[in-house]
Amino acid sequence: MKLVIPKSVKEIAKLIDCEFIGDPNHIVSGINEIHVVTSGDLVFVDHPKYYQKALNSAATTILIDQKVECPEGKALIISKAPFDDFNRLTRYFSPYKPQNYPIGDNCEIDSSAIIYPNVFIGHRVKIGKNVTIHPGACILDDSTLDENVIVGPNSVIGHYAFYYKKKQTGYERMHSCGGVHLQKDVEIGALCTIDSGVTGITTIGEGTKIDNQVHIGHDTVVGKQCLMAANVGIAGCVRIEDKVTIWGQVGCASDVTIGEGAIILAQSGISKSLDGGKTYFGSPCSDVKEKFREMAALRRLPQILDKL
Repeated sequence: MKLVIPKSVKEIAKLIDCEFIGDPNHIVSGINEIHVVTSGDLVFVDHPKYYQKALNSAATTILIDQKVECPEGKALIISKAPFDDFNRLTRYFSPYKPQNYPIGDNCEIDSSAIIYPNVFIGHRVKIGKNVTIHPGACILDDSTLDENVIVGPNSVIGHYAFYYKKKQTGYERMHSCGGVHLQKDVEIGALCTIDSGVTGITTIGEGTKIDNQVHIGHDTVVGKQCLMAANVGIAGCVRIEDKVTIWGQVGCASDVTIGEGAIILAQSGISKSLDGGKTYFGSPCSDVKEKFREMAALRRLPQILDKL
């Protein structure tokens, strides 16, 4: 999330009643979680295991729970509860706005768009030329649908990111203030769910086609000309490069990359990054030829044991 008007670190620290280390005039131009930070952003970290990742990231302001050495050109804000204060900041700059009417505020909807009955459209939604949205679909806050996009019945575009912190009192959700971008010629089937970015944008690339009952998690970026069959589940912060094919009931863990042109066969489980240009199968999945050899060897195992 980029700030409409950048703030100084002194102003940001004052909003959450925290002390800071660094130049008081140091500029904060955005607030983002670690996977999508760029220069000028503020990021939070609340565990020593991840201190160096945050301090060495592209973020130039770090909301942290300990006083540590401040990297050159950056600033620190010292907080007893960085997660809570990060939520306070995102809610301040992007507050939740309830809506009890079918089309939200500050929307841009092209006159050529076909919007069926019982469609709900949130705030700040942009809908381009020749978009078709079928009955029961929800296009929630800060979603962008480029020209020729099709959204199937009862699909939900831009729901809350599935991002929680476990506390003694239960799980607390991180406030979602990102969005979703469906690029030109994307087709979304029925009953699909594409979550909003936490602070960034979940993106489906141009020409990608998604079958029914597919879930795509927050801040995932899907490339151009990809295919996903029914019941695929993609976690958050995944990078799927162009022309990837994922067949039915595949599950993918968070924070992995699937290379260009990869093919994932049905019911596979993806637990780590995969090179492009190959076909994969199994759970955890691996090269399909290797996996089939393993399966053939397992079938021979009883005969081998009988000979011992």
